[in-house]
Amino acid sequence: MSKVVFLLVPQLHLLDLAGPAQVFFEAADLGLGYEVAYVAEREDVPTAQGITLRAGTQWPELTADDLLLVPGWRAPGLLGTGEISENSLRRLAAHHGAGGTVASVCAGAGALGRAGLLDGRRCTTHHELQDELARLHPKAHVVRDVLFVVDDRVVTSAGIASGIDLALHLVAGRHGPAVAAQVARAMVVFARRNGDEQQTSAMLRHRAHVSDAVHRAQDLIDARFADGLALADLARAVGVSERTLTRRFGAATGLSPLRYQQELRVERAEHLIAHGTTVEAAARAVGFQDARMLRRLRARATEPPAPRR
Repeated sequence: MSKVVFLLVPQLHLLDLAGPAQVFFEAADLGLGYEVAYVAEREDVPTAQGITLRAGTQWPELTADDLLLVPGWRAPGLLGTGEISENSLRRLAAHHGAGGTVASVCAGAGALGRAGLLDGRRCTTHHELQDELARLHPKAHVVRDVLFVVDDRVVTSAGIASGIDLALHLVAGRHGPAVAAQVARAMVVFARRNGDEQQTSAMLRHRAHVSDAVHRAQDLIDARFADGLALADLARAVGVSERTLTRRFGAATGLSPLRYQQELRVERAEHLIAHGTTVEAAARAVGFQDARMLRRLRARATEPPAPRR
């Protein structure tokens, strides 16, 4: 059982909270063992939208598998806003120091900065607050005009709806793209968006369409991306011809089913390599017979696009 604990700040935005919370509730409904909890400085927490929320004031015991997330709040700026005690800031820093993940939505990045978690790290926040975040935390590298940034278990997002993208990314990283796709489809979030790095979240980039046949084919590939999948078997499972599936898949995603599967394999391999797995072991884990094809595909992913005539 992993805990997802939201630190609620007065005047928080409901969608900053509800979007990511819904992602983890849907993941829990899939049997993934998430427990969602809410803590605050006081029990009654007013929101920017006029509804008062009730939260606990006692912090639960946390492990490295748990997630701490700070939703954003309504404010003209970061300085002097966000009623967060030194005790809560120490809790954020201590959780990360113990190996846990800490995340923020919108102005919540200000809390992570005050806890000392942004120094020397890449981060982002809402575009209206980026200049102030950079000024208040000069040791942080503020990445502008992106949806979310991940740096050493510190995850920051731009705000509002991008909190959903952040949460889906975390689910995909822990449980794979097939599970994240199930969660997103349950939330009817088909225009799923990527963060700051194009090579991450291939599933998110290629799900922004409404073709049910292609979504069903992608579900099968997501669930078995490490297996050898014949086009004939995919078409039969979806209930269309191979030619029709290839045409619809290309129109919806810009890729062939094989190329989509390769992108998922490379994405998963990059995640394994980033966590210490060798290239050879990562290649075998994602379904390649050896590391040569993985190296070739990784090199292709970093090539600049050819100039258009």
